[in-house]
Amino acid sequence: MAQIFRAKKAAKPSKQIELNIESMDHQGRGVARHEGKVCFVAGALTGERVRAQVVQAKSKLLEAKMTKVFNASNERVKPFCPHYQQCGGCSLQHQSVDGQLTEKQHAVEKLFARFANIKHLPWQAPITSMPLHYRRAARLACIYDKQSKSMKLGFRASQSKQIIEIAQCDVLVSPFDRIVNTLSALAQSLSEFRLISHIQLCQADNHNYVLCRHTKPLSASTRETLQNALENCQVLFDDGETPVVYSHLPFYQLNEFGLTLEFKLNNFIQVNQSVNEAMLRQATDWLQLSNDESVLDLFCGVGNFSLVLAKQAKNVIGVEGEAQSVAMAQQNAQTNQISNVQFHCFDLTQSITEAAWFDANLDVLVLDPSRPGALEVLQQLPLTQFTRILYVSCDPVTLARDALVIAQAGFELEKLGLMNMFVHTGHIETMALFKKQCK
Repeated sequence: MAQIFRAKKAAKPSKQIELNIESMDHQGRGVARHEGKVCFVAGALTGERVRAQVVQAKSKLLEAKMTKVFNASNERVKPFCPHYQQCGGCSLQHQSVDGQLTEKQHAVEKLFARFANIKHLPWQAPITSMPLHYRRAARLACIYDKQSKSMKLGFRASQSKQIIEIAQCDVLVSPFDRIVNTLSALAQSLSEFRLISHIQLCQADNHNYVLCRHTKPLSASTRETLQNALENCQVLFDDGETPVVYSHLPFYQLNEFGLTLEFKLNNFIQVNQSVNEAMLRQATDWLQLSNDESVLDLFCGVGNFSLVLAKQAKNVIGVEGEAQSVAMAQQNAQTNQISNVQFHCFDLTQSITEAAWFDANLDVLVLDPSRPGALEVLQQLPLTQFTRILYVSCDPVTLARDALVIAQAGFELEKLGLMNMFVHTGHIETMALFKKQCK
């Protein structure tokens, strides 16, 4: 059968609309209404009138990207990064730091009213951060571009797998802010660099680390070239099969608490060191533990909270789902000579009926879950045994959802505070303290 060629119809340009921005959501997008639909506008601020390009239309909402501002908010500032609006990282550079905190607080208020039916929040002063050079860890993506026959190295584009090549990153700590230039030069000169898929950067208190994740073995000469070029860093290699070889494990110190915590680069640590220290200080201030109280620390990681609280409590039980993190937590307890803490590996999304770590004689619950929150374990724990619950959250939606479960168990939200862990981004980190109500 003869095939008749039909030219493809040209794609219609996305619709441009004008909007009045009423507020901002918990992702840092402007919120407006257009023809009966809610419209989320990336790059727009509260109170502005903007022109926006629709990028996705659904039955009840629109998603758009701002293309022009007609009357700018007083909070609008000039972005500091030449890769702004391309890189998927610091998407709120167009807003002042104070404005970011204000809007994040408003977003949390709306979520608590919606999901937890709590309308008056007991806000405390936020934990703030340096606006630049605050991030001690990051991951760069690497890919070989067959069209240009060259390596691309940088960060992922917003909502895309595309790599945005960057010259520097001003939110990285100073030892790393220009390391991309060095790595980019190596990527073009070393033929085996195309075997590297990701490069992880981490500043520890004892060293700067660069971890190269590669898909096939790298020659000794390539490894040596990388180490020589990055002479101020310990360069490590990960093939995904054999353990990474460290000459010295990375560590960070919590001098206020007299602690040193070691970790491996596949363990989770807080990337903003100053905010982490302030967060731990605030946790101890809010909890005011006595030496006859027992603490259950869920999602404990390498012991960031557990070891600090163990210095003030009778004993601490830490539970974490990642076996490697549990091993590091146990090692950190031993290194710091802390004997009143136990660590257990357990998937906290599963039934705790047979959990060996559960003890009915507990006084305080600490939660530091990832974005999905702690709903599964909260619904199983006999919460009424606790006098206080400290919830550290990296997602205000799941925090508000989980706050309803805690409130229904007879607790009152006593304190709530923002922690500006990731300045210039839409990420919202919060700490909440719940206290059991007296009957």
